[in-house]
Amino acid sequence: MMKSGWKRTLIFMLLLWQVLLLAGCDYYVSEQPEKQPTQQVQEPFRNQDSRGRYDTIGKLGTHSISIPAGVIDGWARYMGAPGDFADPKIKAKYQRPPKTYDLPIESFGFLYRITDGDVYTSFRQTQQDYRHDNETLIPYGKPFPWASVSVYGQYDAAAPLNFNFTVQDDFRVSKEVTNIEYIQQPQPLYGLTVYKANNGIDPRTGEPWKSDTLARDRMIKKDQVGNIKTYIKCEFTHHIDSCDHMFYNDDWHIQVWISYSRTYLPQWQEMESNIIKILDSWRVSREGKLLGKQIGKA
Repeated sequence: MMKSGWKRTLIFMLLLWQVLLLAGCDYYVSEQPEKQPTQQVQEPFRNQDSRGRYDTIGKLGTHSISIPAGVIDGWARYMGAPGDFADPKIKAKYQRPPKTYDLPIESFGFLYRITDGDVYTSFRQTQQDYRHDNETLIPYGKPFPWASVSVYGQYDAAAPLNFNFTVQDDFRVSKEVTNIEYIQQPQPLYGLTVYKANNGIDPRTGEPWKSDTLARDRMIKKDQVGNIKTYIKCEFTHHIDSCDHMFYNDDWHIQVWISYSRTYLPQWQEMESNIIKILDSWRVSREGKLLGKQIGKA
């Protein structure tokens, strides 16, 4: 009698184990597709320099580019970077998309040499040149031939590629907040239309401005249909003054900011042209094939 009960118990346990095993298999099969790791995206081909350093890749505005290693001042920022999310929970869960030649670049910066159109690259002669100029020119108040360049991709199709509103609003704020009115000057300067604060006269003293803190000279250049494509603001009261120079490029769909010594203002058009030449030299096909010789490659 006891043997018979023991056998029934054993059979029942075996049947129960089989049922649980089958249920576990069904659960594993049904859950498996969701737990499978995402398929690895194949790394794109990336160009390298003579030291084996990889280029920074992506799409700037309308063109895919490969920026030589050692050129970027800091790092390239891509659209949709974690810093774009204010909510820390969303930022923590965000997975950056793989870097490809189609990944939009929001911005990056580099140093441009005004005198010959070259760029600064670490572990290249320009690195030594830049250090030498820092040591021998800046301490003695001599014009510094390097410009700081920042490039911004423009991806809002509805946003105009001009400074029409920016300039108008700057002039409005200046008048309403500081009671300074910008007056267009009768003579252009280097092909630029010039505006001076109160015609260059400080209304409190009736004499020329002794400070340009709120009264920098402003200059613009319009295209053939009247849109402002270049907007430059320059200091004018110090021995060596700086200019903040912004321009749009329709082909690239980008906005560029340049900062440099006012000594080089006469070369503003050459700067715009050379910076676009530099970007053109970094263009690649969607597969990463260079379309020309890269300016700044070590």
